Order: sequence, then C-alpha cells, then structure tokens
Amino acid sequence: EVQLVESGGGLVQPGGSLRLSCAASTFNVDDYAIGWFRQAPGKEREGVSCISSSDGSTFYAESVRGRFTIFSDKAKNTVYLQMDRLKPEDTGVYYCAADHFRWLRDPSSCHDYDYDYWGQGTLVTVSS
Repeated sequence: EVQLVESGGGLVQPGGSLRLSCAASTFNVDDYAIGWFRQAPGKEREGVSCISSSDGSTFYAESVRGRFTIFSDKAKNTVYLQMDRLKPEDTGVYYCAADHFRWLRDPSSCHDYDYDYWGQGTLVTVSS
C-alpha cells in the first residue's frame, strides 16, 4: 500500500514561511514523481509544484515561482515544499500526491489526473 502523510501546515502571517512535509511509506519517493497541489476555499484544485528525483526536474506554478522550493530527502524518504514570502492567496489545503510514472509527464504543468496516490491534506492559512 502506498501512503503519503502531509504535515507542516498552519497559520502564518503574510510574508512568513512554512515548510510542508510529505512522508512516504512502503515506497521510495525517488521511484515516483511527487506533486504538491492546493485547493483554496471555493476554488478548484491546482498544481503548485512537482518533482522527479529520477532526473531532478521540477515544476512550479507561475504564482509561486521564486517563492516556493520543492526538494526531497532520500534518507528520510520525504519530499518538502518550502514556502517563503507567503501571501493570503496561498491559503488553502495542500495535498501531496505520487505518480507511479517517475518522471514529470509535462515540464510545464502538474495535472492532478496523473497522480495515483494522495495524502489527506494539510491546511495552510496566510492571514494577518
């Protein structure tokens, strides 16, 4: 069974930082593409950032480029999303997901329909 557990969400002021963690069990994150998606209240889910550790390729949504960084720690079998200079529009439930196809299918986007396994989500609230 493939399981993903997100953590690190919470309440942060605009301009602040959070680091989200996606811990994998029963599989190695390097064998999958890992993506972060978010869903804001009343809005559709969108791809935020994805990574393939197999070739090091990454994707960032335009809205987060330069502020968010995705990276993996093989020793901990965990993928992180470092979020800096957070904005209120970053608020939402963030989901970690894994694609059995270990490389990014599209270098210019992350599509949720490509991802096979999903975590339960962690809430990020950016507010003053």
